[in-house]
Amino acid sequence: MILRWLADRGPWVLVAGIVAGLALPGLAALLVPYIPHMVAGLLFLSALRIGPQRMRRSMRGNMVGTLTVLAVLQLVFPLLAIAVLWSLGWLGSPFALAFVIIAMAPSISGAPNMVAMMGVEPSSSMRFLLVGTAILPVTVIPVLWLMPALGGFSEVILAALRLLVVIGLSSALAFLIRGVLWKEPSVAELKAVDGASALLLAVIVVGLMSAVNAALFGEPSRFWLWLGFVLAVNFGLQLLAFLVLRRGADAERIAALTVLAGNRNIALFLVALPEQVMAPLLIFVGCYQIPMYLTPLVTGRVLKTLDRGGA
Repeated sequence: MILRWLADRGPWVLVAGIVAGLALPGLAALLVPYIPHMVAGLLFLSALRIGPQRMRRSMRGNMVGTLTVLAVLQLVFPLLAIAVLWSLGWLGSPFALAFVIIAMAPSISGAPNMVAMMGVEPSSSMRFLLVGTAILPVTVIPVLWLMPALGGFSEVILAALRLLVVIGLSSALAFLIRGVLWKEPSVAELKAVDGASALLLAVIVVGLMSAVNAALFGEPSRFWLWLGFVLAVNFGLQLLAFLVLRRGADAERIAALTVLAGNRNIALFLVALPEQVMAPLLIFVGCYQIPMYLTPLVTGRVLKTLDRGGA
């Protein structure tokens, strides 16, 4: 079946999506209006794969640790970043703003799908996505107070609440289907869900690449500068999380937090940015998709190497 074939080649399907987005700007622009709908579909597929029982087990007994980790990632880390950037006199640069946006944001919506693509149970990743988005209205307050250039508090909160509603409705529908109509899916059927997720992620990134095309061909030096920045930040944060966790956590937690560390939902803040601040960051948004969609390929190989090494 084609979906199972795609599941076996999931990371490369995402690479193909990046290439298609860069090579087909017309198609990329056509897909942009449908990105929110596709994100909802992605959340649905992730919840459908996990099922309500696994999600309940993941939530039960893990909330204190989950809240602690997310408070460090979404509150302590961006505040520390602001302090360091301010001391160096770099706080007003677009790169500093971009870094703080990454640091304060919750998990990307596709993180559970990416973790599943890497061959790891995605329940923990889904938990971090749900809880991280839910606590954003609290963790964001001191960061926005220190960085008013990042936009209005109310716009960020509304964007977070909209995403939380989408996550809730998509997950509820998927859990209802798993609980009533699809209680015992086979391994082949679950692999088909993984294939559908890979395909949808690839289509989404084609649309997200629309912001990159103009810079790639019109301002190539600026494009490569921003691409180097996001590659270093995304994979640097993932590497840091991996090194911290590798000796004290199970494979599911390592994968979930490694992916989360570098891959954040920056779109929540871009809706609140003033136009004069957002304009120079549009290229950042597009370039950020590249390391994000390379994560299953790169990070997945690192985790598989770890498993083979028995560490």
